[in-house]
Amino acid sequence: MAALITDAKGRILMARRLVGRDFAGYWEFPGGKVDPGETPEAALARELKEELGIDARIDEAVMVVPQHAPKALKLDVRWVRHWTGTPKGLDGQALAWVPRDKLAQYAVPPPDVPVIAHLLEPDQVWITPQLTVTGTVNSELTGTGSVNWLGRLEAVLSSGVKRIQLRPWGNGVPAEEALAASRALVTQGVELCRKYGAEVAINADVDLARTLGCGLHLKSSQLHMRALPDLPLSASCHNAEELQRAHALGCRYALLGPVAQTRSHPDASPLGWDKFFDIRGYAPALPTYALGGMTPADIQIARYHGAQGIATIRGL
Repeated sequence: MAALITDAKGRILMARRLVGRDFAGYWEFPGGKVDPGETPEAALARELKEELGIDARIDEAVMVVPQHAPKALKLDVRWVRHWTGTPKGLDGQALAWVPRDKLAQYAVPPPDVPVIAHLLEPDQVWITPQLTVTGTVNSELTGTGSVNWLGRLEAVLSSGVKRIQLRPWGNGVPAEEALAASRALVTQGVELCRKYGAEVAINADVDLARTLGCGLHLKSSQLHMRALPDLPLSASCHNAEELQRAHALGCRYALLGPVAQTRSHPDASPLGWDKFFDIRGYAPALPTYALGGMTPADIQIARYHGAQGIATIRGL
């Protein structure tokens, strides 16, 4: 169990791990283990009393983060907004009240990394519908089709979504004329995202992402590329090996799925939430979104299974 303890200024309390413990010198959210027969809430209240000397009211769940190695654990994080007493490091640990925007500057153990990401980064990724070229280039990429595509993108941005993935095309790499038109349309999409202050990544097209200076979203088949550009990276993953590879590459976040059946991939076998949670534990420090059949209504259950939030195409 771990607590996000807030003060009147909105700062969050962190404690420094003592010498002799795993990740000694790192910072963490206060808490401890659940003893046999304890409820999670009782365990966290007891730990906060023993470690900090406070009587705390345990509030709602934040997220649950699994980890398989170097030690198997499940980190269950709760809000604590009300307590009595003055927090003190009763075990000799240093304490710090940290503004939210400074949290990422603190070195923390792997399971605490996605908790910080939850506090600072978006809980939704919208993936644009794939551009297809089945008729004329002019009608689909520079005419009505492009107006609809950009219009839907702006509607999602207007709703407040701050993390976008743009897919340049859908039915294989089109002919040169279509390739140029689709890239021109995606360029407009990037400009629109920047207008709304949203983070944007281009799916798979390394050259276009480099040209536009935005993020690059890797397909799972690209995770073993020999040379990757110096750009913000994210990745789509379907199993533990791919998720670990995305983490090793320094991806800022990953999409993992499909969790449920989807219309776009009807033949794909869905993971389900239990398998998602198990795979998630192989890269606990990598913020990961649940992909496949997701809507905003699934964000809470996704967080209970270790996710940053949800990624969707049709769910918004």
